Amino acid sequence: MSDIPAELKPWLYASGSLTQQLTDLGKGQFKVQPISEQFQRLQFHDAKWMHMPLHHTSWVRESLLFGSEAIPWVKAKSIFPILSLQKRARIFQHIGSKPIGWFLFQRTNPVCERRVLLLEEGWTRQSCYTWHGCKFIVQETFLPAFEDFIRNHKA
Repeated sequence: MSDIPAELKPWLYASGSLTQQLTDLGKGQFKVQPISEQFQRLQFHDAKWMHMPLHHTSWVRESLLFGSEAIPWVKAKSIFPILSLQKRARIFQHIGSKPIGWFLFQRTNPVCERRVLLLEEGWTRQSCYTWHGCKFIVQETFLPAFEDFIRNHKA
């Protein structure tokens, strides 16, 4: 993965709340714009990673994350298997435009497995979280506008 832009590497491998990190970068500005929320069958690679049966349904939420710019910085996709929605993760099905990170990292530090890949839309980090016994995936794709912003606003 040596072709990852140097300024993007810290973001792809950062631990903790991306919500908080983007809020800090945006000097307090952060917004979630949900795009879609629906039930879908788990894809093979996601089911395998979470050790879930392939035939299971999941709740999938896609949204855009904005910082201090009018153009979105990140495209996020969260995948919650039905088994997790029957437990504490059920709260994520009803959070609307609130960021998942506000709930996920509140007084807890969830176990996280991470993989980084290049998708058509940009460099992406996928995190498989185990939170209060629930497994789910949060995928964050850093869009070109974000790369431009961090390139032009180096600290």
